[in-house]
Amino acid sequence: MQDVLRGLYDVVLERKAHPQEGSYTCYLFEQGADKILKKCGEECAEVIIAAKNGKNDETAGEICDLLYHLLVLMAEEDLPLEQIEAVLEARRQKIGNLKQFHQSDHES
Repeated sequence: MQDVLRGLYDVVLERKAHPQEGSYTCYLFEQGADKILKKCGEECAEVIIAAKNGKNDETAGEICDLLYHLLVLMAEEDLPLEQIEAVLEARRQKIGNLKQFHQSDHES
């Protein structure tokens, strides 16, 4: 999956650097952060609805739409994919480390 995300992110960056007429990605960049953020929100809601309805094929498609729009947001914000990978890797290293939750004494 890493190669697929890297490849798609590279295309997004290329569109940002060299806009092409008729490109949806370029349209998003032209509209700016507000439009990109709105699309991220819409796609997130669509993932939730598809998952709630138990439609795995539709859910997979909506997740792909969300990931694409998140990559556009990352490019808009000059956030490198490597930074996201580093955060995910740090979180992966924590798997299995259970947090200790504070227990309250409800008797007092």
